[in-house]
Amino acid sequence: MALVITIYNQSGGVMKTSLTMNLGYHMTQHGRKVLLIDMDPQASLTVFMGLEPADLEQTIANSVLNEAPLAIHPNLHGMDLLPSNIMLSAAEMQLTSVMAREWRLKRVLEPVLDRYDVILIDSPPSLGILSVLSLVASTHVLIPIQTQYKSYKGTELLLDSVKQVQTHVNPELKIAGVVPTIYAASNAQDKSILSAIQEQLGAITTVFPPVPRATAFADASMEHLPLARYSSNHPAVKVLNAIALSLEALK
Repeated sequence: MALVITIYNQSGGVMKTSLTMNLGYHMTQHGRKVLLIDMDPQASLTVFMGLEPADLEQTIANSVLNEAPLAIHPNLHGMDLLPSNIMLSAAEMQLTSVMAREWRLKRVLEPVLDRYDVILIDSPPSLGILSVLSLVASTHVLIPIQTQYKSYKGTELLLDSVKQVQTHVNPELKIAGVVPTIYAASNAQDKSILSAIQEQLGAITTVFPPVPRATAFADASMEHLPLARYSSNHPAVKVLNAIALSLEALK
């Protein structure tokens, strides 16, 4: 059965989408069969992977709301993609009155779990129902934290929301680790926050090497390419590959 990993943080701009796309790509290079799921109505992952959200008639929204067959787009940079668009926002509102809504994503994924080694879910930047659906469907949660004070201070609320899901809905959910992101080694605040992340969160989970701040991520996204295909010698490529290898070893 597949590892199902949600990349989760209630804040935006912490590299959730870039991590989802790039970690998935490295896993395919290791011979893994990978499915990416865009659970964000903003559909950034869908765009990064080269699809136009407005042109899509069938997305993850149809599946979680109406249990329609999964509209999987195959073999995008070696990965499969279950895309999103703004209709997921409407589905989120409609789900508030649906029975057992927390289990909707988990149920619709069950038929494909044996087709993939890893499923990576790009969750929205919120603590709402779409994030809960993602966490309930997952075996693990990976937490990116920007090495800035504001992002770091939100970690307690983030971990509490994960604990609530573990306690009330998905007791099997495990924390896969924390990824410090957008790290500038020359910046004093970045170094201070990285040290705090390593000291305080390292006691409860794995803290992976920091992913450096780099305009190459935005440039690669504009070209709808993983960083390793856009700039194979970029220093961040080795970091991403090491994180991917560690995640593949999860039980």
